[in-house]
Amino acid sequence: MSVITQNKKGLRILILGSIMQLFLGIIYVWSVFVSPVSQEYAWDVAGVKLTSSFMLCFFVVGILAGGKLQMKSGTQKTVLLGGLMLSAGMFATAFLPLQAAQLMYVTYGVIGGFGVGAAYNAIITAAQKSFPQNRGFATGISVCSFGFSTVIFAPLIEALIRQFSLRNTFIILAVAFLIIVLALFSSIRLPEDNAVQIGAAPLTAQTGVKQFTMLEAIRTIEFYFITLSLMLATAAFFILNPSFKTFAAERGLGETIGTVVVMLTGVANALGRLGAPLMSDKIGREKAALAIISATSICALLLCFAQGILFMITIAIIAFCYGGYSGIYPVLTADYFGLKNVGSNYGAVMVGFAVSALTFPMIIGLIDNNTAKFVLLAILAAIGATLVILLMKCRSAQRSPTP
Repeated sequence: MSVITQNKKGLRILILGSIMQLFLGIIYVWSVFVSPVSQEYAWDVAGVKLTSSFMLCFFVVGILAGGKLQMKSGTQKTVLLGGLMLSAGMFATAFLPLQAAQLMYVTYGVIGGFGVGAAYNAIITAAQKSFPQNRGFATGISVCSFGFSTVIFAPLIEALIRQFSLRNTFIILAVAFLIIVLALFSSIRLPEDNAVQIGAAPLTAQTGVKQFTMLEAIRTIEFYFITLSLMLATAAFFILNPSFKTFAAERGLGETIGTVVVMLTGVANALGRLGAPLMSDKIGREKAALAIISATSICALLLCFAQGILFMITIAIIAFCYGGYSGIYPVLTADYFGLKNVGSNYGAVMVGFAVSALTFPMIIGLIDNNTAKFVLLAILAAIGATLVILLMKCRSAQRSPTP
């Protein structure tokens, strides 16, 4: 810990980047907007919810493109561009005419989602490179802040909509995000840009890992074990997340407790983003990933019969594990393919995340029986755990990651 506290410039980057991550986490707060948007635009709920899918999809596109942009234009410009796009998307959403509600897919979903992804990736990369020997710690703090956004902004946005109307809330958020971006972006830069680690050894010497380009990374079997395990592990959360409140009512919990369950999952998600990477610093990335994927599989099976308090605990664990993936997989990517190009390499890994978010809800949605759904989710996670075991077995000596 003393090594961390002595890195004052690195801590500054981490803290300011985490503040920005808190605002970028708006991507997970769309559920708060669904009912007000549906009423304002006389738009069916299913159509409104689809906005979140567009945003999530282009969030991954932004991560992929942002990694490349960061290499060419630098971290500051990438963070600035991403933040400005989120602010602009929010602002444009406030002025959409009633007869053109679907343009929200573009303003909030495409523009906002892309911006969030680009800035998110750049900030995580800066955090990891600021603490090359404590990547789990740095990544955990950064993504925890992103995940904690739901806990803070969900009630705040509800209050703003009640007080100032839906459209004015979009304007308020856009202006607030703009101020934060302009105030902080110049301080978020890579160590080689601001001499955090003057005199430090090259990245290969620091981490013991070859610095793969994205094209080199995607030619390795390890890349596919990592990407596919992420894709399969996240399926459970993507399927359950929109229905947490509904399931709570079905499992003997009232509507009020159902709302508590939703808030509980938000807190668990944020804690998983911090706790899992910290655990990975102690026991190793693969072991930590294997532990949370296995827990996801077990909890999916428990949902076949869980009632009341057991249901709440099970859902919280699944949310914790989902947050843990966001904390572990950026570090796991750096462990196997190096820190130099981690932005673009992690963007490629996140394609698995996007495929999971877009395909599994549609596929599993075709199954009417909930027990069958939960069993299938457990099987998918179990396969993901198997891929992590294969990753551990096929790791070559020259690419051996440090815990």
